[in-house]
Amino acid sequence: MAKGKAKGQKGKRITLKTAKNSIRITFDGRRRLDLSKMGITTFPKCILKLDDVDELDLSRNMLKKIPDSIQRFEKLRWLDLHSNQLEELPEGIGRLQNLAYLNLSNNKLTTKNLPVELNLLKNLRTLNLGLNRLDNIPTTLGALKELKEVSLFDNFLTAIPNSVAKLPKLKKLNVKRNPFPDPTQPEEPVDSIKRTETLYLVQEKDLCCSCLKICQDERDKLNKIKNTIPSPSKKPNFSSLITPNSTAKENQEQWRQDASISGIHQGTP
Repeated sequence: MAKGKAKGQKGKRITLKTAKNSIRITFDGRRRLDLSKMGITTFPKCILKLDDVDELDLSRNMLKKIPDSIQRFEKLRWLDLHSNQLEELPEGIGRLQNLAYLNLSNNKLTTKNLPVELNLLKNLRTLNLGLNRLDNIPTTLGALKELKEVSLFDNFLTAIPNSVAKLPKLKKLNVKRNPFPDPTQPEEPVDSIKRTETLYLVQEKDLCCSCLKICQDERDKLNKIKNTIPSPSKKPNFSSLITPNSTAKENQEQWRQDASISGIHQGTP
């Protein structure tokens, strides 16, 4: 038997050169470091030398931990960490004072591992915590007065605190597929909030078998409905009309008067 410990899954090694080549300029002129779908298992320390970027995308990797040094990205306005294996967040994330967008969906986050420092993100407008393992929402998130969109779908929530549901600028709150105790209770505590889900465009090869089958089944259903809808009947052809494309007048009495005057001018008895 071979000696030594079995090694875990080894991810792709990101070099500084690779990271620099992954910087993109967004349509509004911001610098985005896009390292999504790179097979990364460990946060690449080399990207700390690129801490002046405006956006950072580490989504769809295999990251289990984000280091506290993330706080060095002081200019960061957009951070996407969705679809990793994160079980906790560092306290340093609260230092990202310019952050407006934070996507943490599809990870393994629990309520106890959400740092209280999240309530320091005073400029945050969009927060996605869907598809995690949250059993309640910290009331301290109610301090994020600029929040407009909050996604909490597919967790283990039994209630939404008023401090979050009644945020002054909140427009969209998605709490679908949570085990709320009262089935008669609406999923959305505030009627004025519109529920929605964030959609991501992905290629078929990036979907697991079950997700791909669900998408295909839904597409088949839509096609079936489309095929059963009768086609509109042909418009009647009024060949005797002088101007078949003319618009009828709304006031019939006015139309009659006009027709009468026209008949007099044409010598109609």
